[in-house]
Amino acid sequence: MSYTTTFQYSVLTLAVLSTFGIAQQAQAETAEKIVTAPVVVTATRVEQNSFDLPVAIDVVESKDIQNGQLQMTLSESLIRVPGITAQNRTQSAQDPQISSRGFGSRSSFGVRGVRVYVDGIPLTMPDGQGQPGVVDLSAVKSIEVMRGPFSALYGNSSGGVIQMLTKDAPKTPEVGATVMFGSYDTKRQILDAAGTAENIEYLVNVSNFETNGYRDHSASNKQQATAKFKINISEDTKINALLNWFEQEAEDPLGLPRVATANDPSAFTNPKAAPNSAYNANTKVSRNHTQVGFNIEHALNSNNKINLMTYAGNRENLQYLSTNVSSNAGRASSISRDFWGTDLRWDNKGSLFNLPYSLSMGLTYGKMNDVRLDINTDKGIKRPIIANNANSALNRDEDNISTNFDQYIQGKISLSDNLDIHAGARHTKVELEVKDHFLSGTANNGNNSGSVEYQKTTPVIGAIWKVTPTINLYANYGKGFETPTFIEAAYNSVNNGAPNLTLKPSESTNYELGLKSVIADNHQLNFNVFKIDTKNEIVTKETNSFNRSVFGNADKTKRTGAELSIDSQYDNNISTYLSYSLLNAKFDSDFTYIPSSGTPTTILSGNKIPGTYRSQIYGELAWRYAPLGFKTALEARHNSKVYVNDINTDSAHAYTIFNIRAGFEQNLANWRLSEYVRVENLSDKNYIGSVRVNDSNLRFFEPAAGRNYLLGLSAQYKF
Repeated sequence: MSYTTTFQYSVLTLAVLSTFGIAQQAQAETAEKIVTAPVVVTATRVEQNSFDLPVAIDVVESKDIQNGQLQMTLSESLIRVPGITAQNRTQSAQDPQISSRGFGSRSSFGVRGVRVYVDGIPLTMPDGQGQPGVVDLSAVKSIEVMRGPFSALYGNSSGGVIQMLTKDAPKTPEVGATVMFGSYDTKRQILDAAGTAENIEYLVNVSNFETNGYRDHSASNKQQATAKFKINISEDTKINALLNWFEQEAEDPLGLPRVATANDPSAFTNPKAAPNSAYNANTKVSRNHTQVGFNIEHALNSNNKINLMTYAGNRENLQYLSTNVSSNAGRASSISRDFWGTDLRWDNKGSLFNLPYSLSMGLTYGKMNDVRLDINTDKGIKRPIIANNANSALNRDEDNISTNFDQYIQGKISLSDNLDIHAGARHTKVELEVKDHFLSGTANNGNNSGSVEYQKTTPVIGAIWKVTPTINLYANYGKGFETPTFIEAAYNSVNNGAPNLTLKPSESTNYELGLKSVIADNHQLNFNVFKIDTKNEIVTKETNSFNRSVFGNADKTKRTGAELSIDSQYDNNISTYLSYSLLNAKFDSDFTYIPSSGTPTTILSGNKIPGTYRSQIYGELAWRYAPLGFKTALEARHNSKVYVNDINTDSAHAYTIFNIRAGFEQNLANWRLSEYVRVENLSDKNYIGSVRVNDSNLRFFEPAAGRNYLLGLSAQYKF
């Protein structure tokens, strides 16, 4: 089916669903009142009902984050959100593979193309790279996910915004403990305390995680701490403080290549295996991350409020990489990062020509300074660094500095009771600077210092028409802007260490139509179709067998798709949830790629963007029996085939898996006790859970775990 035809059929589907929703509303007019069960979100900066916003936005609630879950990665929670790909790599050396409408699918490290926040504090650096693993999901009350052009109002990203909100402190003090045990010798312990003392609300959460891992050479451990304080200075002034810390060690089993005799790339001789190079180079990572953020809110009067957010932190990352598939050679990539930033915002609401409006405008500044060393290793041990010597193990010593300074404005005006217009614009300036300190050691190693600056203003506009109290139609349009990250700008050639400061930022044009409907007060339906045209998409242009990649720009790419979610509540405490994502992401112009063989290859227009799934389905059937405090749910997940490289010569096959969870909860005096069990991959299916896009050594595939178990016990005491 062609790109244009796909979009036309999606629009037709939207029209049919709208007609169906209006018919349902007509049948319900005999009711005295219809309750739409609004969900309050903050991803648009000002609290609003998501039902009345002209954007695709979903909220994952605490029950879907913590009930029967390990609570270690966002991939556990975000698989239920349409438009989002959240793949568990079944190892902890890299963050989960998260993309939105195909943006971010190429990322090998961290989250790319999607901005990530916790309580309004950015976890995405000025260059666009984000690390969501900072946040302990056991301390999170909800996750808000916004897709589409309005994400441009948050800065350097193309795909969307993910915001995690930490739990609020209760009025009555309480303490709790949770222990979990699972397959592969997995263990997790959580301790928490929360409450209110006079005008201070507090929450403290600490946890420990350790596992041997499903695959060989994938053991890991992680310790985390979260502290949140809210100080109510007065009715008009509030201060929120948030501290996040973690320390982690993880082995990296790398990806596996396709078995030469197998048609199905998941048919490995041993899917648990790690390649020899993982052992030879002892691939692993150690991380330490600390950050603190403050948010000060002050109401000037009933119509005006100012908000000041500031944050600072440090991150230490030491990763051992394999550079040769058949030897002990490797590299130790060391990054010591200091970062800080601030955001000052004014919120105003009032009436203009008797039309109610709300307005937000602000300034944002962020800075990141990475001290980066790259050292040759042998069997995972750093080789000696010898000053002014060509045989020195050091091959990179530099500071990577990125800054952003942005100005933004966004607002809403109600033209009538049934029609709202939302609009905004953001001017973004991002600077990448390299200060090279590695000026000797080889004859041709000169000063590779340099800098580049990117600027862009991205406007967005959307309208929502409230057809009936339970049916909203919306449309939006906007521009997107995404700069290269330092990882993408690291090399201008596979043969030297000079940075690639000629990379262009990618720019996108977004169109979206959507429907939001509440049917008979117990079924909520969201549906949208979208089209995205991107120029200068950042792609892999050259690789070598030593895992060095050079990035460049593809002239044009196109994405069309549709997203559907249906959340239903039935009698007898039965509920169902269904989400469906359709995505056609492809290159729309030819470009040249040079693989490790050195022979240039043409990537043809029409090839699929690797790492993007044409279709994804998540379904859930849940039942709760209140007299016994029992709850259970059956989950189903389907992902279509996914290509692993730009040339589309290899792919991971489609798969369908089923999971089940069940548990009991008891309230005894001041105690709340819970016990639960989770079984994943009920049919013990052998499949590929994640792919490493454009891996230079063809190790594309990361096998998912077979049937595995999790048992959890929790106790909460309220004083």
